[in-house]
Amino acid sequence: MSFPKAPDFTDNKSVKKKRPRTVAIINDNCTGCEVCVPFCPVDCIDHQSPPGYPFSHADPPIAPIRVRVHECIGCGKCAKACEALTWNAIEMWPTEQFETAYSAKLTDSPFPADGEPAAFCTMDRKQEATA
Repeated sequence: MSFPKAPDFTDNKSVKKKRPRTVAIINDNCTGCEVCVPFCPVDCIDHQSPPGYPFSHADPPIAPIRVRVHECIGCGKCAKACEALTWNAIEMWPTEQFETAYSAKLTDSPFPADGEPAAFCTMDRKQEATA
């Protein structure tokens, strides 16, 4: 079966080299199916329950995925895969819009700026790393 809108899988993973023009934001349509994960060329999408999510990984339903936005390169492959194959749960936001909405600053580095916590975006909420 062919899905003409779906991007190609990415076998060669890379790292962020410059500040992206857009970043991936997960909306409330996310079911946690993980169809987007293998399409990410920088491997910045994972599957982890956000704090306060009412279910553990062992219990249904599956928690939504999250994007480590400081690592995101804004390529949009995850959003295209989600739109073509599942629920259209990933939106690409202009970086400036993300920074304003989430009070975060993205740089050329795949790591947060000095003193800033790592930001994870899932279901239009900002999470801060607790590790």
